[in-house]
Amino acid sequence: MKVEIIPCLKDNYSYVVIDERNNKTCVVDPSESKPIINFLEKNNLKLNYILNTHHHYDHVGGNSELKKKYKAKVVGFKEDYKRIPEIDIKLKDGETWKEDNFEAKVIHIPGHTLGHICFYFYKDNNLFTGDTLFSLGCGRIFEGTYEQMFSSLEKIKKLPPKTKIYCGHEYTLQNSKFCIQYDKENQNLIKKIQEINEKLKNNKPTIPSTIEDELKNNIFLRSDNENIKTNLNIVTSSSLATFSKLRDLKDNF
Repeated sequence: MKVEIIPCLKDNYSYVVIDERNNKTCVVDPSESKPIINFLEKNNLKLNYILNTHHHYDHVGGNSELKKKYKAKVVGFKEDYKRIPEIDIKLKDGETWKEDNFEAKVIHIPGHTLGHICFYFYKDNNLFTGDTLFSLGCGRIFEGTYEQMFSSLEKIKKLPPKTKIYCGHEYTLQNSKFCIQYDKENQNLIKKIQEINEKLKNNKPTIPSTIEDELKNNIFLRSDNENIKTNLNIVTSSSLATFSKLRDLKDNF
């Protein structure tokens, strides 16, 4: 499977996943329809499926027009069907979605929203995380709890290290400024920031990242690190408490 990154709106990313053997395609989180249509037409492709990680408009804004134009089927979380526009295929947590040669496991990862899911294309090591896990960050907690978001990130951390992370926004540079403030001793992070700046200077996306990369550099996945706890002036705190404090600090960063 080939993954094409489609910039949308101000800083969103949508993703067109192409099965090159039969020219079938799906799009993950179409923020808007026009950039998706432009890409498909330029490459003589048609859209077969629309996959939504959650209901926020900047992830589903293109659903209706794309479905109408291509007769594509909309795929989303069963428990959130009332909020996913035009939904056709309603999936449960842990269910594997199989259509044509596409095969992805649905993992429920609440916190940002209560109905947030990710799509794990395990045969290709591709994970579409929406607004739960970003490169060097995690999503704001709008509907869920700190415990839910922490638990969701723990689920993601357990996936294979080489899994590629395709997230919903180009937030990496700003996220890196927060990470380095409380993880100054992290040499991997210092190197990562150099790589980020180089990519952006050349107008390249910082995505995809990998699970392995995020475990080394993403402060929200490192809440058990003693250096970070020291920098936060936290003593004998649980990882959840450290994570919660980090999330509060990031909200006001």
